[in-house]
Amino acid sequence: MKEQNLKQLYIEQLKDLYSAEGQLVQALPKMAKAASSPSLQKAITSHLEETKGHRDTVGGLFENLDASPRGKKCKAMEGLIEEGAEVIKEHDEGPLRDAALIAAAQRVEHYEIASYGTACEFAQLLGHDTDYTALSRILDQEKAADEKLNKIATSEVNQAANTVAA
Repeated sequence: MKEQNLKQLYIEQLKDLYSAEGQLVQALPKMAKAASSPSLQKAITSHLEETKGHRDTVGGLFENLDASPRGKKCKAMEGLIEEGAEVIKEHDEGPLRDAALIAAAQRVEHYEIASYGTACEFAQLLGHDTDYTALSRILDQEKAADEKLNKIATSEVNQAANTVAA
């Protein structure tokens, strides 16, 4: 087994995040288009712009680490996105699909929250204060996106999905 240190593990985590954000940039427009709730469409579209910024921010962290963001594909995000694509195929347009889209999107957010939390901890331990600040900002945005999705679900979409005839 190859010997590694925390810095190398940190770089691996950042590569994973960079890949995950890049995959999301491709997937979120499809999710937004599949949503019928205007507030859900707006939330996904708004988060797409944040996601582009996240990808760029994470990509920029590699300069000071003398590393490249390329070379790793986030298989977890690939699977989560695949589940989101299945939701679109399995449900007709409407509140039930919207509820399923929110569930899929929240799984993505929870993965990102866990991943950014880990990256923040590693950055802090390694003394990469600028990285820590940038990653913490992204972590806060991911938490806010999750909260926004939850609010849309509980105040609007889930109730409407509950009225869909079986």
